[in-house]
This record gives sequence, C-alpha cells and structure tokens, in this order.
Amino acid sequence: MPLPDSEHAIIASRLFAWLIMAGWPAEQVLQAVGVRIPGPDGDGGRIPDLSVWRKPPARGVWSNVADVALVIEIVSPGSEAMDAVTKVREYASAGIPRYWVVDRDGAQTVTLHELAGDGRYAERARMPLAWLLQTPPADHLD
Repeated sequence: MPLPDSEHAIIASRLFAWLIMAGWPAEQVLQAVGVRIPGPDGDGGRIPDLSVWRKPPARGVWSNVADVALVIEIVSPGSEAMDAVTKVREYASAGIPRYWVVDRDGAQTVTLHELAGDGRYAERARMPLAWLLQTPPADHLD
C-alpha cells in the first residue's frame, strides 16, 4: 500500500479532533490500530486509518473486532479498489457496524456505510467532509 501523505494526515487529524471534541474518550478513538478480521481460512488483519471503539481495546498488536463501532479509511492513490471492494467485504463479514470511506476528491467526500440485516453494508449517506464535521458524531453513530 502507498504511504500516507500530508493530505491523508490532515483528514485523519480533522476526524480525530472532531470525535474527541464531541466527547469520545481518546482511548476509544485510535489511529492505525490493528484489527483482527476472522475469515474462512483463519484470522487476518487490517489497520484502518481511524477506528472508534465501544471500550478501549486490550493492549496488543491485533485487537478483537467485537468492540469496534466504526472504522474509517482515507483513500490514497493506489488504494481505491482495496477500500471500495476488499475492505468493504472484510469489515462487513467481521460484523463492524459502520465503515466510512473518505475520498480524496475536491470535496473530500465521505461515504457512510452501515451494516444491514443481510450482513452487507448499505450506504447511509454521502457528503463532503466539511459538512460532516459540522454535525455531531452522535448523529451518525447512534
């Protein structure tokens, strides 16, 4: 995967600050933490750009997916297919309730996916990052 650049870091920082300022504990909003993803051929793992947890994960390299409330991926050049296809499938099969993807278009469009009853993600909303940051996170995380 390509290394994150400064725009990627700025987007991650803005989202992190937005969540923290809204009252999420810092121990539950984490950057680049490994999430264990169970699969038919054994466990694998992903390292989302940001993750929001219902409770702080246990200390370790790979954390249990059971307490993940949200993962956020910021698309980098070269990661488009991985973020839009592979990770969508993996995160949904792991039961992560929400998956957000931030595109690097002019509006930095955020697509909010929510796990549906059929075990797949349904698109809940799509909006520019600036619009998202003007709303309370609770509006999107119930």
